[in-house]
Amino acid sequence: MAATGTGDADRRVWTIPNVLSMLRLALVPVFLVYLVLGDYVAALVVLVAASLSDLLDGFLARRLNQITRLGQLLDPAADRLYIFAALVGLAAGGLVPWWIVVVVVARDVFLVVLGIVLANHGYGPLPVHQLGKVATFALFFGLPVIMLGLAVPALEPVTEPVGWAITLWGAFLYWWAGVIYAIETARVIRIAPVAPDV
Repeated sequence: MAATGTGDADRRVWTIPNVLSMLRLALVPVFLVYLVLGDYVAALVVLVAASLSDLLDGFLARRLNQITRLGQLLDPAADRLYIFAALVGLAAGGLVPWWIVVVVVARDVFLVVLGIVLANHGYGPLPVHQLGKVATFALFFGLPVIMLGLAVPALEPVTEPVGWAITLWGAFLYWWAGVIYAIETARVIRIAPVAPDV
């Protein structure tokens, strides 16, 4: 995941970590197409490659001192898009119910609304909460475990219940983190700016 603070980030675009993030984003439609076509082995290969590039660009950003504002936007965006693509692709094939897609998407729409409220009160986005990171990781891990059983049917008796348990727990934590963001948003906008002494 990208760092939450932007104070030390610069405005460079063409850094090695950013290029890796762009490539990872470019693979999202490829991943989705493989899922919709039912080629779960190829979809898993793309997802593993994307996950490895995610780890690599985070490492390089820190090692090469190439943490940028763009990278801080691209990294979480890629994570969410892969989650959405996995949910939509699996739901399109009737392998997961559409309600879980709605639950996850509704939470992010909820956060967009909170962001608008904060902006209207002169505040930037809230720092990423640790629970939100855990929730995203659970979804990012649980859905591929479900896909693994589809790619290797012999593993499905184990991967299906494990994958579903992790995914449902991740969806619950996703919304729990959303509630925490809402509480923090309400607290922040109630804080009146301190008037300077005249």
